[in-house]
Amino acid sequence: MAKKEKACKHCRMITSEDTCIYCNVNTSEEWFGFVYIVNPEKSEIAQKLGVKINGRYALRIR
Repeated sequence: MAKKEKACKHCRMITSEDTCIYCNVNTSEEWFGFVYIVNPEKSEIAQKLGVKINGRYALRIR
């Protein structure tokens, strides 16, 4: 059975873990919308979200 996806409350990275593997903060099951970041150095969206690592990120987290 697949685990439910969660988003880090700090960096917004989407994961299936209870804590984020990058910043070790608890994750939330209540998140909405997502964006794939492929090249954070050149992406304006990545800069606005404060993203430095490639991956999938939540747009809103509760």
